[in-house]
Amino acid sequence: MPKHVKVPLSREDALSLRAGDSCLLTGVIYTARDAAHKRLCELVEKGQALPIDMEGAVIYYVGPTPAKPGQVIGSAGPTTSYRMDAYAPTLIKLGLRGMIGKGKRNEDVINAMKAHGSVYFGAIGGCGALLGKCIKKADIVCYEDLGAEAVRRLEVENLPVVVIIDAEGNNLYESGRKAYLETI
Repeated sequence: MPKHVKVPLSREDALSLRAGDSCLLTGVIYTARDAAHKRLCELVEKGQALPIDMEGAVIYYVGPTPAKPGQVIGSAGPTTSYRMDAYAPTLIKLGLRGMIGKGKRNEDVINAMKAHGSVYFGAIGGCGALLGKCIKKADIVCYEDLGAEAVRRLEVENLPVVVIIDAEGNNLYESGRKAYLETI
C-alpha cells in the first residue's frame, strides 16, 4: 500500500520514510537539472537569494517535453541523478528535503542526506508520459533560457515514486540486490 505524502516535505515526514516505501506525492515540487543546479549553487557561493525556498523542497530531476494542446506538460520522466551530485549537498544543507530521479548517488550526497534529514526518491524511467499526467500545473520559475531544463514549479497529484535512499542512508539499490541474491 503506497504512502500518501504531502510536499513540500517536512523533516519529520522525511525521517519517517524508509528505503523501499512506495509513495504518492501530492503538492508542490520543483524541476531542475545540472545546468540549473550549477546556477543555484553559484548564487549560494555569492551569498545571493535563491529563486525558490529550499526549506522542505523536493526537486524532480526532469526536463519535460513540450505540452501538446490541452495538456499541462509533456512527457516528464526522470533523468540520471548523478549529474546533480556535485551540487546536491549544498542545496540539502539549505533545507532541500527530497530529490526525485533515477540511478545511484555518491557518498557526499548520502552523507548530506543523513546529516540533514533528506530522502532520494526514484521515479521509473520510460514512464514519462504517465508521470506527466500526475502534473496538474506547471509554471517556469527561472532560467527560461535553459528551455526544457528551466526551473519549474509543478503542482502534482499522486506522483508515484519509491524511496531509494532514506534519511538514515539505507539504500534500496544495495538492500534490494542483497535480498534478491539471497533468494537465488
